[in-house]
Amino acid sequence: MSQLMSQPSQPDKAKPLLTASVHDVRYFASLLRGIGFSNRASMRFTAGSGITVTVEEARTLLATSYVYADHFDEWAFDVDDLQAAPSQLSAPDFDRHATSFEIPLNTLLECLNIFGTANMSSSSSTSSKHKQWRRADDASDDERGDDARRPNAIRIDQHFGGNEKRTSMRLTYAGPGHPLTLVLAEDSSGPTTTCEISTFDSEPNLELPFDAEQTALKIIFKSSFWLRDALSELDPSCEKITLIANPVADVQSAHRGIPAKPLFRIQGTGAFGSTEMDYPNDREVLETFECSRSMLGISYRFAHISRTLRALQNSTKTSLRLEQEGLLSLQFLVPVPRPRGGISDSFIEFRCLALDDEVAQ
Repeated sequence: MSQLMSQPSQPDKAKPLLTASVHDVRYFASLLRGIGFSNRASMRFTAGSGITVTVEEARTLLATSYVYADHFDEWAFDVDDLQAAPSQLSAPDFDRHATSFEIPLNTLLECLNIFGTANMSSSSSTSSKHKQWRRADDASDDERGDDARRPNAIRIDQHFGGNEKRTSMRLTYAGPGHPLTLVLAEDSSGPTTTCEISTFDSEPNLELPFDAEQTALKIIFKSSFWLRDALSELDPSCEKITLIANPVADVQSAHRGIPAKPLFRIQGTGAFGSTEMDYPNDREVLETFECSRSMLGISYRFAHISRTLRALQNSTKTSLRLEQEGLLSLQFLVPVPRPRGGISDSFIEFRCLALDDEVAQ
């Protein structure tokens, strides 16, 4: 972090640039906790979209959590009062309808859980019926769902627990030079706590653009058993994880007596050997499967891939994509209730560079 932008106390109360409130912080906290492996976080407020929070590790792993404006009971962004910091004005991607800063993410999470009620229930559903990513023959793979068209959608409390005490939050930010202020309350008649978190000038984040036209592999599957449990069962001493895939036509054309090629395989390798998990050509397992290269095999550091486990815990589906040169995109879909009823979908995305010596040429 570079130049300090704010101090905990300000002599004059400035008009808030952003005001947002939510009656239950668990959903907001879970989206932040999913990328909580790094304390230095870049937070960006955009007038019409909401909040994006980004962290990175070792210039190799980039994680972004998307918190949309309609996830809040109240969302007011006054762009007329926006005064950008000098460092933002000189940025090539400056947007007058947005503001960004860096913040200690661990501090923010501790504040959200100040009453001990920001953590989610340990019980989660493994059989979501949301319409989430579309199948391969539909128009899009990342449309956010709307349960107004889904009468059989499950209750959101199955993911977060329905009877625990809840913490409400009012978040305000007066712009560059001011802290991020949280007013938290456990109930309407109980005590309230005000937290002011210092903000800092944003520094450029790692950029890992994903070229959709260079996609070599695309898979959509349930997060629970088919990915979360597979990663959890790998030995902690595992050093690298290899993703192996073949086009469906190659798997189906295997000759008798010749071992069939795996459609999709996750292989973990470490000092004590290797572990493999194969996925069958079954729509109940792989909702979408598209592979353009035979014996596609690309490896990544297991330490980086294991960073996704927190996001996996509260997601219903996972979109896995691989670029020709090895860039991995993992997008986790997380259900979030709308304040006025219904369920919306949010996303946590990880992008990871492959090990240099393992990228197939």
